Amino acid sequence: MRRKSRLFVLSSILVIISCFFNNTAAQSISKAKTMEAMVLANKYFMAKWPDAGKEIMTDRVRPSNIWTRAVYYEGLMALYKIKPDTAYLNYAIRWGESHKWGLRSGIKTRNADDQCCGQTYIDLYLIDSSKKERIRDIKTSIDNMLTTDKTDDWNWVDAIQMSMPVYARLGAIYKDDRYFKRMYDMFMFTKLKHGTNGLYSPVDHLWWRDKDFVPPYKEPNGKDCYWSRGNGWVLAALVRTMDFLPEKSTYKKELISTYNQMVDALVKCQRKDGFWNVSLLDSTDFGGKEVSGTALFVYGIAWGINNGILNKKEYLPIVTKAWNGLVTESLHPNGFLGYVQGTGKQPKDSQPAGYDNVPNFEDFGLGCFLLAGSEIYKMK
Repeated sequence: MRRKSRLFVLSSILVIISCFFNNTAAQSISKAKTMEAMVLANKYFMAKWPDAGKEIMTDRVRPSNIWTRAVYYEGLMALYKIKPDTAYLNYAIRWGESHKWGLRSGIKTRNADDQCCGQTYIDLYLIDSSKKERIRDIKTSIDNMLTTDKTDDWNWVDAIQMSMPVYARLGAIYKDDRYFKRMYDMFMFTKLKHGTNGLYSPVDHLWWRDKDFVPPYKEPNGKDCYWSRGNGWVLAALVRTMDFLPEKSTYKKELISTYNQMVDALVKCQRKDGFWNVSLLDSTDFGGKEVSGTALFVYGIAWGINNGILNKKEYLPIVTKAWNGLVTESLHPNGFLGYVQGTGKQPKDSQPAGYDNVPNFEDFGLGCFLLAGSEIYKMK
C-alpha cells in the first residue's frame, strides 16, 4: 500500500510538471517562428498581387491606394524595418510610383481614408529624403486642412488611425507644432464632441464606432456596442502617433492616459483562447475569433511593453496568448489568414468570419497581422 501510495504521488508530480512545461511552451514566443509567420503571410499576398499598382476589384473597381491597401503597407514597412529585404522596399516603392504618390481624391481631400496612404509615402521619404515627390501630395493635402479652423472631420473612429499618424510624421519632419496641435484638436473633438458627448466612453474606456452606436444603442445582451476593429484602429493610431511626438510634447500626456485606460479595458475583454470578439462586450453578437481587431490589440499592447509604458510581467502573457492564437489558429500553411472580418463598421458586417472564409479585402487584415508581429519580434 505504501509503495502504491508513493507511486501515485510520484505520478501526480510528473503530471503537474508536464502540465507546467506544456503550458509554459504554449505561452512562449519564438522570434524565429514569429518572423517565419510574417514572411509566410506576406509572401502569400505578394504572390497574389505581383502588380503593386493593380486596381482592386470586389463589388466594384477601386484604386489600390485606398485605405485597405494602405494599412497593408503600414504592416509591410514594419516588417521591412526588422527584415530589410529589398523586395519589400521595392514593392512599396512601386505601389507609390504607380499612383504618382497621389491620394485617391486628390490633394483637396479631407477624407482620412484617402490620406492613409500618406503614412507609407512619408516612411519611404524618410528612407530617401531626396525623393521629394513622395511627400509632396500628402503634405499639400494636410497643409490645405491647416488653412481652415475645421476640426470635426474625424467623425468615425477608424479615421483616427488613417490620418492622425500622418500629422505626427509631418510635425516631426518639419519640426512644426501646427501639425501636432491640429491632430490633437481633431482627436479631442472626436473623443469629446462627436456623437452625443464624444465617441469615447469615460466609464468603459472604449470607443463607439460613430454616432450611430452611442447610447441608447445597445447590443443584444443589453451592453454598449464597442466594435473590436474600431477600437483597434484607435489603439494603433495612438502608438503610431506617439512614435513621432517629441519627448516633451504637451500632447503626449493625454494620449498616454487614453492609451493606458484602453489597454486595461481591453485586457478584461480578451477571450480565453487569446482572441477578441468582434463585439467586445457581447460574445453572442457574431461571436468568435476575429483577427484584425486582435492583431491591432497585440500591436498596441506589445508596443507599450517595448517602450516601457506597460509592465512586462503583467502584460506579456496577454500578447503572448493572443499572438500564439493568431499564428496557430488563423494562419494557413500557404500564408492565407482566416477569421478576418471584412470591411464594415459593426459586428454583423462581412460575416461570417471563419477559418476558410475569404474577406472582401485581404490586405488590411494582413497589415494588422504584420504590425502585431513586428512588435512581438522586437521583444527582448
